[in-house]
Amino acid sequence: MREPVNRTILLLDIERFSRRDDVVQAVLRRSLNKVVDQTLEAAGVETTQQYREDRGDGLIVLLSGDVAKTALLRALLTVTTGLLHEHNQLASNSAQMRLRIVLAVGEVAHDPHAGTTGGLVGHDLNQACRLLDADVLRSALAARRDEHCVLAVSAPVYEGVVRHGHRGIRPELFRQSDVTVKDGVLRAWIHQGDTTPDRSPAPVPASAPEPAEAPAPARAVQPTPAPAPAPRESGGAVFHFHGSPVINGSLVGGDQHGVSGGQVSGDVVLGGTTRTEEGTTGGSPS
Repeated sequence: MREPVNRTILLLDIERFSRRDDVVQAVLRRSLNKVVDQTLEAAGVETTQQYREDRGDGLIVLLSGDVAKTALLRALLTVTTGLLHEHNQLASNSAQMRLRIVLAVGEVAHDPHAGTTGGLVGHDLNQACRLLDADVLRSALAARRDEHCVLAVSAPVYEGVVRHGHRGIRPELFRQSDVTVKDGVLRAWIHQGDTTPDRSPAPVPASAPEPAEAPAPARAVQPTPAPAPAPRESGGAVFHFHGSPVINGSLVGGDQHGVSGGQVSGDVVLGGTTRTEEGTTGGSPS
């Protein structure tokens, strides 16, 4: 047996695989390998950094210790879910694929034998397999009918990677769950899916209409007073009359004040005649 080495352990299992017929199972196995290929490629994993073992309804994938777990976790949360969504949009109901996924770390040895495949040995690998098969993980996937997978991480992955909140990894979306296994209780953290709150602006509630102002009491319309006539300027010419002048046939006697403010005195004839003791005089004022 080779010496055990530290590996990143990635386990995937297809939900309700045994209920499909042989043709559909073959399609699902090919689709699963394609999803894993593209997920690992997105995480920057080279072919030489991985080992895969077919488990019929799933896969065991061991990755070299120099593969960044943060990059792998981001790919599982984004690329894997996106690929499953695309597959299920095109697949018939019988070929729908939903996955249980476990990400763990630990010491794993490889003990191959001639003529056989497999040969992986390790306590940490066994615990990860028990977590993948746990009822709590099956129930979590069954409860999420609108999602395509459920992801659980082991305690070392949570403590070493998740809880630190690296880019694209949100610790608040992982819920702790204690899983009872044969030799005790296995602690794990299950991802709760995308529970990002809606950040669109909240609608502004319609405010109650402001009460209409009471109309002001009608006021009686006061007639606009006529403007006072402008004072007439005085200072017109002053006429001096000798005797009583006749203006257009009217007799003016004594001192008179015209509209121009002038003083009339003496005898003045305007367009007519005046009688004096000497006789009748006509013409212009003297």
